[in-house]
Amino acid sequence: MNSSPDQPQPAADAPDPYGLLGVSADASFEEVQQAKQARLVDVGDDPLARARVEAAYDAVLMGRLKERQQGKVSTAARSASAREQQTAASKAGGGPSLPALPKLPALGSLPAAARLPQVRLPVLSPLQGSEAIVALAGGAVLLGLLLLVPAASPELLLSLGTLATIALLQRRNRRFWPAVGWAFGLLVIGLVLGSLLGGALSSDLPLGLPLNHGQVQSLPALLLLILGVLLIA
Repeated sequence: MNSSPDQPQPAADAPDPYGLLGVSADASFEEVQQAKQARLVDVGDDPLARARVEAAYDAVLMGRLKERQQGKVSTAARSASAREQQTAASKAGGGPSLPALPKLPALGSLPAAARLPQVRLPVLSPLQGSEAIVALAGGAVLLGLLLLVPAASPELLLSLGTLATIALLQRRNRRFWPAVGWAFGLLVIGLVLGSLLGGALSSDLPLGLPLNHGQVQSLPALLLLILGVLLIA
């Protein structure tokens, strides 16, 4: 195959400038420059080796310049055109892909101690067996102390009744916070009813009962606590 008369052919033993730089023939201009700088760093201060790297770099540039002057398209230009077409196709297909946003850590469920107690309507089921006997006996003792011992403190009896109600309800339904809620709810309702009852009665209680106003006001609350133990499941 005849060579072009205006393009001198390199000698048969001339080193390949691309191979000396460590790049392929379709490498871009930036890649050739980066390869040149990397090779200069590798050879260090050796003047002969540095001259070979500079000569290979010049040979690559001269070869591409001649190709342009002769109207030829170099392999590097073809590769660059192919990359541009791929970029245009990706933009037309939906735009450049954006980097994924970092995912937020998933929030774990709150520990059981931090959860708010769920309010549920009570299930009414009469207490039976030995537990019913214990509840009735305890309620009878508290009622007897309240009604028959004027020196007994109504506040102390109500406190004991509330604690006993919490303990028995928790033992029955295995839920502590609902037991606390129902016990204090019954206590508040009973105290409100006792206050209304005490306000409605005069200083002289009917039927000649030897009860003071503190006993009268505490009686509805204590009765509700006992009923709550016997009925709330």
